[in-house]
Amino acid sequence: MTGAPAYGLVCLTVGPEVRFRTVTLSRYRTLGPDEREAKLLDLYADNISRLHAAAAYCAARGIRLYRMSSSLFPMLDLAGDDTGEAVLSSLAGPLREAGKAFRAAGIRVLMHPEQFIVLNSERPEVRASSLAALTTHARVMDGLGLERSAWNLLLLHGGKGGRAAELQALIPDLPESVRPRLGLENDERAYGAQDLLPVCEATGTPFVFDAHHHVVRERLPNQEHPSVREWVLAARRTWTPPEWQVVHLSNGIDGPQDRRHSYLITELPSAYADVPWIEVEAKGKEEAVSALMQAHLPASG
Repeated sequence: MTGAPAYGLVCLTVGPEVRFRTVTLSRYRTLGPDEREAKLLDLYADNISRLHAAAAYCAARGIRLYRMSSSLFPMLDLAGDDTGEAVLSSLAGPLREAGKAFRAAGIRVLMHPEQFIVLNSERPEVRASSLAALTTHARVMDGLGLERSAWNLLLLHGGKGGRAAELQALIPDLPESVRPRLGLENDERAYGAQDLLPVCEATGTPFVFDAHHHVVRERLPNQEHPSVREWVLAARRTWTPPEWQVVHLSNGIDGPQDRRHSYLITELPSAYADVPWIEVEAKGKEEAVSALMQAHLPASG
């Protein structure tokens, strides 16, 4: 793996260019059936247009990795209300054109759904709602024409702590729209790298390593700790092909142990030197990506 990595832009941006609209559930519930349809039609159509614009925004700046918001289509997975699905189906053409714009520009599109998706919850109703939500996200990716593979990753954390065996058991039975896209990421609390790697290896699921989460969880001095490189390489072995490997990059605001993401990236671990795809989780978003693309930062130590 040689050459500069592809740095990824995450969802909503600081500037106005790629900012998406939404509606709250409480507001939506005050509307009558016709008003709901009109509201979602206006919102969905606008967000599809903005998503299409995001492809142009990334293409113009040489950004080859984009994390799509998982909140583009509010109420799409609302139980007992199929208004969202009907509206999105009516916009199938524009949705596919937005996806085509990303593909035409060679931009890889990923999605990282909300934390409330817990596939291995102890509660059956949470497992059911989590699967429904995840399937809805996959439906959006299908609507965009994004391939069912780890190229267009659908990324989750491990979910309920202490239930790795349950997570491992359910992955093979996930819907075909979800399973080939699924990836797992370590976090600071419930699932460290050592907890997720066996699950990923057993199920053929790509492991997205996050060095910041690892440093916080293991109380390490910084991202230059030797274990960071060890986990980068271990995670790479779960990717087919290895050239598709994605890692997450972020820094703490007040130092390595601060869970909060800093505005820009000031510490780029040397362990990431040969990683092909780096998703940048910084508050500065496009500004942080631009700075990294302009020049590789020296590793701190």
